[in-house]
Amino acid sequence: MKTLEQIRKEAMSLSAGERAGLAHDLILSLEYPDAYELSPDQEAEISRRVRRVRKGKALGRPASEVLAEIEARLK
Repeated sequence: MKTLEQIRKEAMSLSAGERAGLAHDLILSLEYPDAYELSPDQEAEISRRVRRVRKGKALGRPASEVLAEIEARLK
């Protein structure tokens, strides 16, 4: 049996679009998926972003940069 860390490592090797799909599936698998239901507008935005990633039109940033920006805004 694989450990959670092994599964996490394998999941992180997936493309951004594949990870987004996996994340969506995992949320829907929760005990109360209705509590995590997305509105049609949110679903459309996720689809739009996944298409941009798949077409290579989305630019990523390091998580440390994004978190530092959020932290600066909160100060």
